[in-house]
Amino acid sequence: MTVKTMAEFMAEGKQPEILFWVGSAGSYDDRAKKITKAFVKILNKANVDFAVLGTEESNTGDVAKRAGNEFLFQMQALMNIEVLNAYEVKKIVTCDPHSYNCLKNEYPSLGGNYNVLHHTQFIQQLIKEGRLTLQGNLYKGKRITFHDPCYLGRANNEFDAPRQVLKNTNAEIIEMKRHKQTALCCGAGGAQMFKEPEKGDKDINVLRTEDALETKPNIIATGCPYCNTMMTDGVKAKEKEAEISVLDIAELIANSEEL
Repeated sequence: MTVKTMAEFMAEGKQPEILFWVGSAGSYDDRAKKITKAFVKILNKANVDFAVLGTEESNTGDVAKRAGNEFLFQMQALMNIEVLNAYEVKKIVTCDPHSYNCLKNEYPSLGGNYNVLHHTQFIQQLIKEGRLTLQGNLYKGKRITFHDPCYLGRANNEFDAPRQVLKNTNAEIIEMKRHKQTALCCGAGGAQMFKEPEKGDKDINVLRTEDALETKPNIIATGCPYCNTMMTDGVKAKEKEAEISVLDIAELIANSEEL
């Protein structure tokens, strides 16, 4: 896979079109790495000039902020802003809505002003501009339901891009009862990913998976690595993993025949 770093671009005296912010999950989590690779495949297919920070990328600080550690958040954010500004980064694309929200809404007050896009928004742009063409029928006849990530949907009011991209798969897209503004959280947001749930009748990811199962899907589509983990665990809890796949939108597009 062709992936250059910002340092390599700088050495050549060039600027990439976008900086791909990989994020912690996309860098370290084995399942999320597949999403990262799928997105890189799409970028290469569309001939997008892109770079990553590589070892210079650090956690955005989102988790620290959500957990209430503002001091740690600012330390992490300022460190990243210093690196990004040194490279004169203008446009950032990420597969992680948590990083997207943090970079877009919380970095500007600390001196980090960038044009930040979620990968579904960028894929939609590539299709619209004719840089990415999808004519495969891999998903024709399949039923797909999309789970809205909190930090993309309700926090940033982006509901259309993922759905527009999914339309290009030729699958039947079925909405859950709770979707868009009323979508239920998968349970991983706000640093909940890293702790056991409080006592109750049911884990929230199982409840959200039940919403999805009501649509009788073949595939549950996600746009966030954390949602992917939670929905996958929910499908396992319901013992449906043999018949239902949980795939990121980038994977659905990258798997299609034309790529």
